[in-house]
Amino acid sequence: MSLTLQHFPKAQEAKLPFYGDYKNLYIGDTVSSTKDDPVAPLTSGFFRAEAGAKTTSTYTYFEVKLVVEGDLIVSDGTGQKVNAVAGDVLYFPKGATITFESKNGGAAFYVGQRAQKFE
Repeated sequence: MSLTLQHFPKAQEAKLPFYGDYKNLYIGDTVSSTKDDPVAPLTSGFFRAEAGAKTTSTYTYFEVKLVVEGDLIVSDGTGQKVNAVAGDVLYFPKGATITFESKNGGAAFYVGQRAQKFE
């Protein structure tokens, strides 16, 4: 049996749903291996924050984000704070409490070690 690649043209341009009750944060999973590997799935997609947005989450899985446009101000529970811009990569270990903010708006592509949950 031959496995085939999957192609998602212009995925970055897809309309993203709101992130929970936030009206200035958006997130959408683009592709996930949940059906192929439910034990150790990888899920990727896009996260967008409008100017002035802010949210804090505690990660229950490992994740990497690549900032693809704008800026994301990211801080953790230890007090470390970075202003990430397009081209920067961020790593969030499982259990980390992370705060996202944005002065001018920004977007990131992410890959997380979790099942698909944001459609």
